[in-house]
Amino acid sequence: MNTNRQSYVAESDKITALYCRLSRDDELKGDSNSIINQKTMLQKYAADHGFTNTQFFVDDGYSGTNFDRPDWNRLIAMIDEGLIGTIIVKDMSRLGRDYLRVGMYTEMVFPNADIRFIAINNGVDSINGTENDMTPFINIFNEFYAKDTSRKIKAVLKSKGLSGKPLSPKPPYGYIKDPEDKTHWIIDEEAAAVVREIFHLCVQGYGVSQIANEISKRRILSPTAHAKAHGRGISDNRHDADDYRWADSTISHMLSRPEYLGHTVNFKTYRKSYKQKKSLHRAPTEWQVFKNTHEAIIDQGTYDIVQRIRDGRRRITPMGEMPALSGMVFCADCGKKLYQVRGRNLPRSEYMVCSSYRKKGKKTCTSHQIRNIVIEQQILEGLRNITAYAREHEDEFVQAAMHKSQEEMRKSQREARKELEASGTRIRKLDGIIQHLYEDNLDGKISNERFIKLNANYEEEQHTLIDRMHELKDQLAASEQNATNTDDFLAIVRKYTDIQELTPEIIREFVEKVYVYQPEQIDGHRVQRIKIVWNCIGEFSLPEKKNGTAD
Repeated sequence: MNTNRQSYVAESDKITALYCRLSRDDELKGDSNSIINQKTMLQKYAADHGFTNTQFFVDDGYSGTNFDRPDWNRLIAMIDEGLIGTIIVKDMSRLGRDYLRVGMYTEMVFPNADIRFIAINNGVDSINGTENDMTPFINIFNEFYAKDTSRKIKAVLKSKGLSGKPLSPKPPYGYIKDPEDKTHWIIDEEAAAVVREIFHLCVQGYGVSQIANEISKRRILSPTAHAKAHGRGISDNRHDADDYRWADSTISHMLSRPEYLGHTVNFKTYRKSYKQKKSLHRAPTEWQVFKNTHEAIIDQGTYDIVQRIRDGRRRITPMGEMPALSGMVFCADCGKKLYQVRGRNLPRSEYMVCSSYRKKGKKTCTSHQIRNIVIEQQILEGLRNITAYAREHEDEFVQAAMHKSQEEMRKSQREARKELEASGTRIRKLDGIIQHLYEDNLDGKISNERFIKLNANYEEEQHTLIDRMHELKDQLAASEQNATNTDDFLAIVRKYTDIQELTPEIIREFVEKVYVYQPEQIDGHRVQRIKIVWNCIGEFSLPEKKNGTAD
C-alpha cells in the first residue's frame, strides 16, 4: 500500500467514507438490522456535521481481527488513490479488534494521507489532536474483547465436540443434515452411491488421479455442484467452473474420512491464535472419534483395504498402468518394498526386485528378483485352498485362526515388552552418561568441542529410543485391543464361490502383504519362498501345507 501517493483530487471533491462492519460474534438483532442501524447513525452524523459526498463501505459477517475484508480492501485502494477525505465509523471496534493494526491505520496511514478519522461513540476525532490520547487504550480493550470472545467460543465448541456432536458446519459429501435434528447426519443416497463407487474403484486398483478422471468422464456433479443443484447453501471456492470436474485432492480426502464408517470425528484441525484464520491439522491420534453416530456408507473391511492401499504408495508405471501387486510386496530380509520392473521379453515379463538393492546395490541387500506371475500363482493357489477350507470346515478354520492369532499376539507382546524394557534401561543409562559428560566438561577433563560432539550423539540415540518406545507402546495397545477378525474374513469368503483368476479387487480384499525371500539352490533347483499375510487373519497355513514356490 502506497500512503505517500500525490493526491490530484480537490479537498472538496474527496469522499466521506462511512464504514460499517458486523461479525457473527457481534450479532444482537441480526446482520441486516445492525448494519441498518450503523448506516442510519453514520448518515445522520454526516448530515448533522456538514459532511458531503458520502459513500458507504459495508463488511457484513467479517471478524474484527481479520483485515482481509472486501469493502475494507476497496476503501484502502481508494485511500491509495487519494480519493478519501474523511472516514467515519460507529466506534473503534467497527474498524477492527487488533490494536496494532488499528493503531497503524489511525496513527500512521490516515494522518499520512491527510484523512480525518472519526469514531462517534468513542468521541474520537483526529482533528482534535491531544483529545484522542485514550484511543490506544480503546483499541487494547477492543482486542481484549475479541480475545475473550474467542476463548468463550472455543470453550463452547470444545464442550460440544466432547459430547459427540459434529463440529463441522456441513456434513461430508454423501450425507445431509437430518431435518428433525441438525446435529445428526442422514444419507444422501445419490451422493452415497458415488462415494461407494469411488472406494470400489480404489479397491480395484485405480489411483487417486485415475479415479478423479473416471468420475469426471461419467459426468457426475462434483460435491460443490451437487450441493448447489439441490439448493443447499455452500461456499464455492472452486478455481474451475466445470461442474463435472473432480479434483485429485477431493478424492484423496474422501478416501481417508472415517466419517463414512458412521463415526463422528472432532478436533481434526486447530488454530494457533484467534488472529490467525489458517487451520492446522492435528495428528489422527489427537482426534476425538465417536463411533456409530450415524448410518455408515462404507463398511469397515472396504475402508481398511483402501487405507492399506493408500499407505502402500502405489506407483503407476511409465505406461500408465497400476500393477495389481504395487505397494504390497516386501523383502523378507531388509523389510523394504519390492519395485515393479518391466522385462524386455513378451508377454507378462514383469518382475519385482528389492528397492534397497535397486537403489544402493549389494551392500544393503540382494535383488530378491521374482516374476509377478509367480507371486500371483502362489496367491491364487493359496487363496483357493484357504477359502475352500474356510467354507467346508468353518468351525475348525475359526478355531485354528484364533489359536494362531493368539499365539502370534502373545509372541509379539513378549518381544515388544522385552524391547521396551531394554530401551528404557538404555535411556536411563544415557541420562547418566550425559550427566558425567557435563561434569567432565566443567572440570576441564574434556574439551568443549569433544563434549558437544559426544553429547549430540548420545542425545540423538536417546531421541531415537524414545520414539521407538512410543511405537512399541502403540503396538502393545493395538495388539491388546484387536481380536481375531475371522468373521470379517469369512464374510469376504462368502462373496466368492469359486475364484478362477485374480483381479486387483480380489487381491486387495484378501491379501495384506507378501514377503519374498532370497532364492536358494536346493538339489540343483532354484527355490524361492514367499510368505502371504492375509487380511484379518494374518499368516495362515493349512494342515500339511507349506507356503513356498519353486520356479
